[in-house]
Amino acid sequence: MKSKLKDNKIYRAIIIPICIILCFVGQFIPSCGGFSSEAFGVLFIFIGVLILWLTIGIDWPSLLCLLSLGFINSYGFAKVITSSFGNTTFAFLLFTFVCTYALSKTSLIRRVAISFVNFKLAKKNIYFFTFFFLLACLLLGLFISPTVLFVILLPILNEILDILKIEKSSRIAKILMLGLGFSVSISSGMTPIAHVFPVLAINAAGLEVSTFAYMGIAIPAGLILFLIMYFMLILFIRPDIKQLNYSEVEKLKEQLPKINKKDIVVLSIFIIVLLLWIIPSLFEYIYPPFYEAFNTFGIVMPALLGSLSLCIIRIDNEPIIKIDDAFKNGVPWSSLIMCAATLALGDAIKSDSIGIITYLQTNLGPSLNALPGIALLIIFACWAAIQTNLSSNMVTATLVGTVVSTVLLSTTSQVNLTATICIVGMLSSFAFATPPSMPHIAIISASESCTTKDVFIYGGILMIFSIIVSLLISYPLGLLIF
Repeated sequence: MKSKLKDNKIYRAIIIPICIILCFVGQFIPSCGGFSSEAFGVLFIFIGVLILWLTIGIDWPSLLCLLSLGFINSYGFAKVITSSFGNTTFAFLLFTFVCTYALSKTSLIRRVAISFVNFKLAKKNIYFFTFFFLLACLLLGLFISPTVLFVILLPILNEILDILKIEKSSRIAKILMLGLGFSVSISSGMTPIAHVFPVLAINAAGLEVSTFAYMGIAIPAGLILFLIMYFMLILFIRPDIKQLNYSEVEKLKEQLPKINKKDIVVLSIFIIVLLLWIIPSLFEYIYPPFYEAFNTFGIVMPALLGSLSLCIIRIDNEPIIKIDDAFKNGVPWSSLIMCAATLALGDAIKSDSIGIITYLQTNLGPSLNALPGIALLIIFACWAAIQTNLSSNMVTATLVGTVVSTVLLSTTSQVNLTATICIVGMLSSFAFATPPSMPHIAIISASESCTTKDVFIYGGILMIFSIIVSLLISYPLGLLIF
């Protein structure tokens, strides 16, 4: 239905002009009630672009966002560029995508997935088989972009179904398809490596959180949520195949090419990049001078070093990757440009010259002071989880992250800001319930194995559990870490 609306000329002829007008008319509204004309301008840009993101697409509406922000007098185009494309988050994601693209061009990801389903225990029965396949998806997703990983794993799943002669309309196929989509979403919230949403939430709040510290609260929550997902699908859907010819799975392993020199070099470079992100955090309390010195390099350096190494090192007289090929085929530019737009929008919302933060602190803070800390925490967690399952993850991470930091800084609440922001980033990644939430959720909704109703029911249940897990597991861990 949504795609039909996007293609409907009358629908587009109404929505697009209205939203474009909203993006440029707000700043001409006179100041009132402590809300400046430029604050109205930024607010109207947010509303207009959000509608376009939800109904039309994420590509050119993101450019419209950047253009309209440039016409805000106290903000300007120079600030728009530095806060979007010049932001370290943009560079971090760009070069991380280059590194993961090189990894996706090897047989390593496919090899790991097939190895998991070839475990002796996995061949014991359908329950173990399903568990190990989905566990492979989860673990691979810890450092691979969700959309990239899903596109790689979907053909492997289809091949497994074909070899085992499993009908795509069967219940076990439904479990595997839903499990694949849900596992990819869960994994995207467990680390900030190659994952946009936790990074955006942390950036929107103006915080610095190490990769290791974030994973300390997100990985335990993700593992628990994965187990909940697995048992939910098994118990509610109930696989309808009792006996499978598991020996056929070995054919997948036989078809794998041998590990070559290129695979080893790419894996080595990627491991070095991961270690450069993680190891310095371990020295924060062991040897602070080393941590402080290394921390000055920021999060971009490891990914940039990895990208440079992949372009310089040659195997069989060919570079491992060519940068133009990586930019063309390995970087999801629409998502990255939207990321740039949300970074600029979040920066404008926080700008002292525009005054939205000051307004919220003055008018919203006192009323929220009356609420107990646990109520605020529940409100923020529910908001992030529900919005990300209905709309853009990036918008959720930026908007909720900005508002949460503003509210908590303006109240006397004892809620831990850093732990709460990390939860917002994690929940912004946990999209399960509707096709607009993530591209791969839209794909499984339209597959032969699942329907939109299946995704909504089981994804909705998993969304509720994600809120509970974040409040009972992640937040207490956050209090210990931060």
